[in-house]
Amino acid sequence: MRKEPIKSHEDLEVYQMAFDAAMKIFELSKKFPVEERYSLTDQIRRSSRSVCANLAEAWRKRRYEAAFIAKLNDSEAEAAETQTWLKFAVKCNYLDVETARELYATYNRVLGILVTMINNPSPWLLKR
Repeated sequence: MRKEPIKSHEDLEVYQMAFDAAMKIFELSKKFPVEERYSLTDQIRRSSRSVCANLAEAWRKRRYEAAFIAKLNDSEAEAAETQTWLKFAVKCNYLDVETARELYATYNRVLGILVTMINNPSPWLLKR
């Protein structure tokens, strides 16, 4: 079975995982208390979405290895930040442990793929 070629950042498995996780976080965070609107709710939504946004930017910067890696590093940092906000959401009793564990595990997979891409960027770079 042949895989379809990757034509855009949206075809990347890591992007799809991060996007789905961000959407799940968005839905779950609708139930966070109103007093968290401008703090935890905003932060977890921003960081989870930023993983995807930085991946999109990295994809468009594949002509330049350093720029590509820099955006992947930004995406990696946002994924780790999202994991931190997930821990806060559990400690504040806004998220149940099992749901947070599943999301945390998804971000561990995202981080693993990002680190692999960072450590071996050449297959992703555009040839000049």
